[in-house]
Amino acid sequence: MLPGIVQHSWHLHEYCTWLINQYDGTFVFKGPWFTSMNFVLVSDPMNIHHMCSKNFSNYAKGPKFREIFEPLGDGIFSSDSDSWRFQRKLIQSLIKNRKFELFFEKLVKGMVEKSLIPVLDHVSSLGIEVDLQDLFQCLTFDSVCLMVLGYNPNCLSIGFPKVAHSKAFDEVEESILYQHIVPEGYWKLQRWLQIGREKKLSSAWKVFDQFVYKCITSKRQELTPKMEEEEFRLLTAIEQQEGEMNDITKSNKFLRDIATNLLAVGRDTISAGLTWLFWLVATHPSVEAKILKEIKEHLLDNGKWRVLKIDEISKLVYLHATICESLRLYPPVPFEHKCAVESDILPSGHRISPNTRILFSLYSMGRMESIWGGDCLEFKPERWISEKGRIVHVPSFKFAVFNAGVRTCLGKDISFIQMKMIASTIIWNYHVQVVEGHLVSPSISVVLHMKHGLKVRISKRYV
Repeated sequence: MLPGIVQHSWHLHEYCTWLINQYDGTFVFKGPWFTSMNFVLVSDPMNIHHMCSKNFSNYAKGPKFREIFEPLGDGIFSSDSDSWRFQRKLIQSLIKNRKFELFFEKLVKGMVEKSLIPVLDHVSSLGIEVDLQDLFQCLTFDSVCLMVLGYNPNCLSIGFPKVAHSKAFDEVEESILYQHIVPEGYWKLQRWLQIGREKKLSSAWKVFDQFVYKCITSKRQELTPKMEEEEFRLLTAIEQQEGEMNDITKSNKFLRDIATNLLAVGRDTISAGLTWLFWLVATHPSVEAKILKEIKEHLLDNGKWRVLKIDEISKLVYLHATICESLRLYPPVPFEHKCAVESDILPSGHRISPNTRILFSLYSMGRMESIWGGDCLEFKPERWISEKGRIVHVPSFKFAVFNAGVRTCLGKDISFIQMKMIASTIIWNYHVQVVEGHLVSPSISVVLHMKHGLKVRISKRYV
């Protein structure tokens, strides 16, 4: 089956969707015996519910995942068992802290007002093209660095300066995807010889680690016994935790791993989600008009615009539905990994052997008629709104963009908050038009970026 994957690698997500639909949601992939590339590709909601909830303990990230995602270290996304439970409990306690809520709202508002709007005003006044994907990556990288590390690299500024550690993170992502689609022995040989893609990974990994460790050292020197709301930083808060594992939370390695994981999800998933959202809104004028109408009806104060607060954006039901619909069709993380601990039988009847690797295709799930109906390929925010005008609840094992079951993403709520604050500001103040002839297609990566970026022209709605 490997030649088929290679032949269709340029549109891998669509190919996987076709395969899954041919095999009723679960496809067993067999690679050559010497490649260790056997896995089960899954988009069947009942199988996902089984693995993520009913028999969760039998499906871990596994050693192969940790090997491929080695740059993430022992952070929450690659860890299992006690380490995962400890980190999840720790992060959950911090993001539910009232100090963090106040700090997060102030941070996002400040980034929008002081970084995003000046750049948008600049490009709109000159009438020049801008890559909205690059803009969002700069915005979210600045935001998450400030939130986690207490440091703003100022990637989002007029001129879009190249920042070494941000570029290094891109290189790490590309290398991780590379290890998914080539035989294990091949990339391991490259790593041993330090050639090709693995040489690039080593260099990028070193640059990024130097940046993170430098921030950790700096924060240790600034550490004070008491933090105010405006000084709240996740890294500092983690280091100040007391308890049975407090010695672990104070080690540089632990702080590096947890920070790297938070930076990864905070930059790339939000920026990818925003990029696809704005492409869909820009190419569906009726959706844009409904969002504008909703903002005007609920939140405009005597014609004066401001960045909305958390309690205000909760009123934007249609915008929330639009984001859900965008995430359904273009999930920022298109695949989720699992590895079977012991043998099992899935609800579909497929037998799973110990150490079997499993890939959930979240991209394919959004394109399954059995889940979303005959109009599953249409961009239709209305499917998320009930007759009473509320958001329709869809079980996580059917809409698994934020994972499902026990490992459901802790940052789901703050992701929606950040996306709505940014999206409402841009849509109300500016008109975004995709450059004519610009080719839009998903990249083949561990994060669903646009392959060629999103080239747009931006104009002010009000002068």
